[in-house]
Amino acid sequence: MTIETIQEMEQVLKLQKKLYVEEETPSMELRQDRLARCVAMLKKYNVEILDAIQQDFGNRDSKAGFMSEIMSTIGSIESSKENVKKWMKDEKRKSNTSQPFAIRSIMSLAGAKSWIKYQPLGTVGVISPWNFPINLVLAPLGTIFAAGNRVMIKPSEFTPVTSELTKKMFKEYFDSAEAAVFTGGADVAASFSSLAFDHLLFTGSTQTGKLVMRSASENLVPVTLELGGKSPVIVDEKADLKKTATRVMRGKTMNAGQICLAPDYVMVPKGKSEEFVKESEIAVTEMYENLKYNESYTSVINEKHYDRLNSLIEDAKQKGADIRVINPANEDFSQQEVHKIPPTLVLNPTDDMDIMKEEIFGPLLPVKEYEDFNETINYVNANDRPLGLYYFGDDKKREADVLNNTISGGVTLNDVIWHIGQEDIPFGGVGPSGTGNYHGFDGFKNFSHAKAIYKQFSIDLLAPMMPPYKGKMFKSTKESVLK
Repeated sequence: MTIETIQEMEQVLKLQKKLYVEEETPSMELRQDRLARCVAMLKKYNVEILDAIQQDFGNRDSKAGFMSEIMSTIGSIESSKENVKKWMKDEKRKSNTSQPFAIRSIMSLAGAKSWIKYQPLGTVGVISPWNFPINLVLAPLGTIFAAGNRVMIKPSEFTPVTSELTKKMFKEYFDSAEAAVFTGGADVAASFSSLAFDHLLFTGSTQTGKLVMRSASENLVPVTLELGGKSPVIVDEKADLKKTATRVMRGKTMNAGQICLAPDYVMVPKGKSEEFVKESEIAVTEMYENLKYNESYTSVINEKHYDRLNSLIEDAKQKGADIRVINPANEDFSQQEVHKIPPTLVLNPTDDMDIMKEEIFGPLLPVKEYEDFNETINYVNANDRPLGLYYFGDDKKREADVLNNTISGGVTLNDVIWHIGQEDIPFGGVGPSGTGNYHGFDGFKNFSHAKAIYKQFSIDLLAPMMPPYKGKMFKSTKESVLK
């Protein structure tokens, strides 16, 4: 990283903060224009985006890439564009609710009012990851721009071709006073996270999230951390295992499991592991007749991550796990041009295995058995709170037990991952899986300052309640409170 890069980041932030003070609060029309430019940018560069991602991954399913990087991102942004007028409105609140009802009524009649005005925070920093290198840059801008903010972006160094394209696109569609992109390695990210933003959004690993939060704390920058963790799948004994395995393996093979919300382990009733394996094999084979040269099956991002995943398999094998590789065409993966790993089930996992200690972020899936359903809830609660949790079954009582007695960022019932696609509910983690959220109105509020405003009534009704406390007002009020 050069001194010039640091200076440029500081200068852009200084400019954006200066304009925030000097210019009027962004109008609805300007906010919608910024969002419209994001959509136009995605539409113009959709082919180049998918080509860039293909180069960075070695192999990435272009059809799934279009849906996740282009289509869903446009949907998120357009949802914000459609709703920004409603979100910007002042929010009425009740006044003087701490006062006795009689006094509260008088104050209200006299003109007392309370409301909230949502104001832009200023400049929001965005540090985005490599697994969805366009979606996780642009989808959050839906609510960041809707809230009236400017933005500075640091995309991942692990997808350098896509990051450079991102920089090029933003230069074409935005002035740096509105949005600016800075590329580079971990050193650039470290300097970026130490800038005095008005808010900082980081999406990535829990370990890196701790460093980002520590760095941001030096300037008391509030953070939204979208992390990950080990998202569990709880399978009820009466659940349809064919449907369950199909939906779990769809989620686990999507982007080769390189998704923060990918199912990280499955808990099935005792004696049903083999049936789950069988149905998983059928599901994978129906999706992929072969894997090694199949353009629809995504590569692991790089050699370092590939080696880490293989070390998780080897560690589990050495500690007694039963490893089941799902390889429909019985291909040899020892020699290959890209880093592909076939879907791999790990049966009989134990807590001393590395695969049960860290987020997998790949196509490996431990399968645990339980004897009593309460074991599943106890196991989830004994570990860090996950970003996502998935329950398969139609038992309403058990569903309620899972929802009421576990804490996770979000939940999808009878499928995996899909709650992230719902714009009208917040997306975010809890504890080690993250803090803060975005999507929809919740995201708009997350990237806004909720200014509390109270307008006092015109008649001075408070005089009898103030020194020298003349008259009967204080005495009668006291008696009504203590009655």
